[in-house]
Amino acid sequence: MVNQKKLAAILNLTIIVLMVILLNQLAFRYFTRVDLTEDKRYTIKEPTKELLKELDDVVYIEVYLEGELPAGFERFKKSIRETLNSFQVYAGRNIQYNFIDPSIAASTQARNTFYRRLVEKGIQPTNLFDNENGNRVEKLIFPGALISYGGTEVSVNLLKGSGGQTAEQKLNTSIENLEYELASGVKQALGLERPKVGLLKGHDEADSVYIAGITNLIAERYDVVDVDISEIQDLSGYDAILDIQPKSAFSDLDLYKLDQYLVRGGNVLMFVDPVNVNIDSAGNGQGGTIAVPIDLNLTPFLFKHGLRINANLVQDLNAGTYPVVVGNFGEDPQIKPLQWPFFPLFNNYTDHEIVKGLGVSLGKFVSTVDTVLSQGIEKRYLIYTSQYSRALNTPLPVDINDMRDIVEENFVNQKPLPVAALNEGNFTSMYANRFLPAGADKATFAVSGEKGKLLAMGDGDYLINDIGIRQNRPLPVGFDQFTQTQYANGEFLMNALSYMINDQGIILAKNKEIKIRPLDKIQIQEEKTFWQALNLILPLVLLILFGVIKAFIRKKKYTGFGNYK
Repeated sequence: MVNQKKLAAILNLTIIVLMVILLNQLAFRYFTRVDLTEDKRYTIKEPTKELLKELDDVVYIEVYLEGELPAGFERFKKSIRETLNSFQVYAGRNIQYNFIDPSIAASTQARNTFYRRLVEKGIQPTNLFDNENGNRVEKLIFPGALISYGGTEVSVNLLKGSGGQTAEQKLNTSIENLEYELASGVKQALGLERPKVGLLKGHDEADSVYIAGITNLIAERYDVVDVDISEIQDLSGYDAILDIQPKSAFSDLDLYKLDQYLVRGGNVLMFVDPVNVNIDSAGNGQGGTIAVPIDLNLTPFLFKHGLRINANLVQDLNAGTYPVVVGNFGEDPQIKPLQWPFFPLFNNYTDHEIVKGLGVSLGKFVSTVDTVLSQGIEKRYLIYTSQYSRALNTPLPVDINDMRDIVEENFVNQKPLPVAALNEGNFTSMYANRFLPAGADKATFAVSGEKGKLLAMGDGDYLINDIGIRQNRPLPVGFDQFTQTQYANGEFLMNALSYMINDQGIILAKNKEIKIRPLDKIQIQEEKTFWQALNLILPLVLLILFGVIKAFIRKKKYTGFGNYK
């Protein structure tokens, strides 16, 4: 006869095994994750998930951040690994990664060769200072990654942050931007359908040699096409229109074409100088020059769509430098870079995705921007000057010699000034209640339409690159050859294009915010002895207490055993 208890146990075990198998199958088919952290640091944005799920082949990611690192960079490395692990959850085996220590090499020559190759690929090194055995040592690290797919390699620099941040804040900013930077690199490596960016021509815009830096940067992700607005009737074939430093006035027909493009859901980016300054005359030390307003006929277009670029110039004590002859050594002039308030440094940004985590950028002869009333349009300032700045109305004398006579008291009790703004929404045509200009196609005229975006900055030089004195070739945009400093001007534009062309794309990952929860160092020092003693004594006390209680229970249990009356 079958043992009923044994049979029941076998049946129960079988049911449990089948339930476990069923739950695993359900979990595999209907996968989900629950992020219990307050700041949702392990939650991947939906556009990134979709990108990862659609991978049809393996993407290899090499991260050059391995070896002995300080605690902050160990946290950074751990966050990179956690982000890549999260990527693997949605991409499976199509995301494979490896951490490499660039300093491990058979010889110094081999290591330097490897370092040089990383720099040539676009991965920027960082000098790291640390203490080893009581000695201060300097170490070169490469906080970046190389993403490979189908023969295409894309370099990604993962260390972000602005000049006004502490080292801890920069690392935290970098951690917040990990998903965006890595996902952007994957998307770029895939070579998906490339949006088309039109460089506006026809108004004496900056010559190609002076925008080569930004053109090359844009071409890494987008198709770049010169667009002579006087020769084209419709701008709708472009995902964004970029106008850099126009110097002659727009005709009414040109404004009509821009207006209709914006009204129909287009994206317009304008980097404009409303004031003309001859930098060569200002810096020759012979009395300088006069900054005068120039009429580009853009005011009606910008004003109707909620923006105004003022004909003034900003001075800021937080400023970049300009090379000045300060004396002679024999017959040779002695040149020294001095701060010039007309070259403001920007690190005062809003919390918008375009500028979140952006490093310091450099302006030259910048004008302020205002937002004005425009129904149904969302208006956001993006960049401000520092609190030690002022706006001077033009005409205005501009002389390099004035750098020596700046009175800092004039900049106290000022307020930050906006210099870049973004408007987005359903724009209404500026020609809604006006006669259309000659040459306009009345049959296709639209009063309003889809959601468009308009970004304006009062600095036409912001995207202009220098020409190398020694190399005699265009330098990267935002690179100051005199101080050997790379500013984030190009990164600002790339973020703006990413947001404006696809505002529901992976740039939404920039919304991620990870809170810093630093320990109170003073409290640690004051209470260190107490907590050390507590951690040493408390476990021993608990162990002794557990033994005493257990002995008491055993004694009580067995002392009365068999004690019957």
